[in-house]
Amino acid sequence: MLTDLLWLAAGLLTIVFGADFLVDGASAIARKLKISEFVIGLTIVGFGTSCPELVVSVTGAIAGNSDISIGNVLGSNIFNTLLILGLTALIMPISVTKSNKQRDIPITLVVTFILIFCGMSKTLFGIGETDGLSRIEGIVFLALFAAYLYLCFKTDEGLAEDGEAPKDMSTFKAILLTLAGLAGLVFGGQWFVDSAVNVAHRLGVSDKFIAVTLLAGGTSLPELAACVVAAFKKKGQLALGNILGSNIFNILLILGISATVHPVAFSGITLVDVLALAVSIVLVWLSSYTFKRDSVDRFDGALMVLAFAAYYVWLFIKL
Repeated sequence: MLTDLLWLAAGLLTIVFGADFLVDGASAIARKLKISEFVIGLTIVGFGTSCPELVVSVTGAIAGNSDISIGNVLGSNIFNTLLILGLTALIMPISVTKSNKQRDIPITLVVTFILIFCGMSKTLFGIGETDGLSRIEGIVFLALFAAYLYLCFKTDEGLAEDGEAPKDMSTFKAILLTLAGLAGLVFGGQWFVDSAVNVAHRLGVSDKFIAVTLLAGGTSLPELAACVVAAFKKKGQLALGNILGSNIFNILLILGISATVHPVAFSGITLVDVLALAVSIVLVWLSSYTFKRDSVDRFDGALMVLAFAAYYVWLFIKL
């Protein structure tokens, strides 16, 4: 037990320092390349913090275990948007740019509903023989992912810093700091989750409870740490780019690869899971676009956290 607790503490410290390194390094890279911190958050930070989901989902697809692939992505996206973005907004309201309103948030909304339409077509619309993603749909998802990345760089508004100025450092140091931060988040998160599972087992906690809590949230620990640190450093665009980027990466890239490797069945997904996924991104869209505001504020963050709590209460009841 003592060894597990020590590893738990070591994992948590590694996550915290990794997130700090990542935010500083990524902000410095944005400054050097004269591109927006949102795009850096969307690409470098978003992809890096989605590595755990990529490994888990693709490994599940190779093994023919669709429940792992789709459950990991849906759970992570709900966790990312409702809990992580909600907590980040509670710490510091997140500014929303014109490009966020016209491009990034609507595209994330559309991509989410494309996933729901393709994955749940039989249950929702009576189309097809089974719910899931085919190899052709996986290839289409990958093509959409490439098109979105091209669009982001093509229409980027350029450097628009918010919060603290990035530390003045060389390009080499910025890249090294970013890579070290990503490594700290990924490995620290793994140490933390493994140790927490061991401690929970020793305390007699059920496997189902562990799966719903520790494992479901474990792959989103990098996003959580990166966004919380970004919030405290007043880097709202970096945090928003991380969340939207991670969600799009999860759907288009990770499920695209997973479905291309092996068709992904949605057998373990319920309508409540799909509803929670839809509500998560609709709340972001409503708060930033329909209400004509330029930020996701603390009220929005509180709504997201409450929605997350309601969903998890339902999950615990169904255990």
